[in-house]
Amino acid sequence: MAKVLILGANGKIARLAEHIFVDTTDTDLRLYLRNAGRLKDFADSHTLVETVEGDATNVPTLIEAMKDVDMVYANLAGGNIEDEAKAVVEAMHAEKKTRLVWISTLGIYDEVPGKFGEWNNKTLGNYITTYAAAAKVIEDSDLDYTIIRPAWLTDKPEVDYEVTQKGEAFKGTEVSRRSIAQVVVDISQDPDKYKRESIGVNKPNTDGDKPAWY
Repeated sequence: MAKVLILGANGKIARLAEHIFVDTTDTDLRLYLRNAGRLKDFADSHTLVETVEGDATNVPTLIEAMKDVDMVYANLAGGNIEDEAKAVVEAMHAEKKTRLVWISTLGIYDEVPGKFGEWNNKTLGNYITTYAAAAKVIEDSDLDYTIIRPAWLTDKPEVDYEVTQKGEAFKGTEVSRRSIAQVVVDISQDPDKYKRESIGVNKPNTDGDKPAWY
């Protein structure tokens, strides 16, 4: 039975992934977040779920949380995400953990073509630079990472996606959070899937100058 540590466990994609985990797998979950009380009811109602309170830049707390886990799934955000990436890599090395799934964003390699790429760069601005720096920390490590670069996120209750690799032009403009959550769960069940890859994930046939709903 696998155990997954989820960092940033109260995030929207993370919450969806947690429900998929408990509904469809026998995976143990350790939920790491700044305020563990936010997920107390969820953890109390599922025997395979526990919570840990901590900040994602706190290396000693991360090290303790990584004990006995098989995969780390980082659903982190914020202006300090590069520091969070450094802390996660340091803690994983200390605990001799290797498998990491890291949520990033589209555009970190200037891989989004055309007018949508111009719009995306203008709209996200320094957000892209910050997330690119964090992704570089992950890629420069010796971890067995998967970096996931979602298109613009929707709350549609669907799993419908396609994948592009680093070095390929990004496709589409949007993808559901549920699709990204399913990719994370699928990787946990097949740890070789997308190993040491940075994947763009989008809903097919959503090309345009910007997301249709924006």
